[in-house]
Amino acid sequence: MKTQPLGCMSSMMLKEIDQLCPGLEQLKLEHIPLTRQMEDFYELTQLMEEKEIEATHENLQQLYKQVTQFVTELEPHSEREEGILFEMVAAYIGRETGPIAVMEYEHDQAKNHLRQFLVQAAQAGAETDVANIRAIADHAAKAYLILSEHFMKEENVLFPLAEQFLSPDEKQELEVKIKSIV
Repeated sequence: MKTQPLGCMSSMMLKEIDQLCPGLEQLKLEHIPLTRQMEDFYELTQLMEEKEIEATHENLQQLYKQVTQFVTELEPHSEREEGILFEMVAAYIGRETGPIAVMEYEHDQAKNHLRQFLVQAAQAGAETDVANIRAIADHAAKAYLILSEHFMKEENVLFPLAEQFLSPDEKQELEVKIKSIV
């Protein structure tokens, strides 16, 4: 199968998609609880940024708990996308440029910010000052901003693209492989 590099995502001609296959629909539905969790921890990061009184070690530890839970639930979702969906779509459009390159880059950026946050928050002691608490919390805020936009790109570009390109057999394979990751 020959891959065709695609240019700018906005220039792609996608057919109007009324319904996604079950595998893609599952990935889309997984965004709902992940987004709720992100919104919850982002709200706390914003309180810590806006009000010095909120930038406490206790709030940082609460944020750490929220982000840890989020990462636990994000990991299998990310594995389903990176290990299965991205690979299947890349067979059609390549991965050096275009949507897959963008999606992988954003995954890497978000994971890096989440990892930085978790490491730094775990090392922060009760004596950590307000500026450092805010800097640590900023990693979680940046991950939220990246992933919020990323989810929209997946839902509006990547998933419709996959729906258009994948054959019925590949859609069935996608569903089976996605369900195998728990």
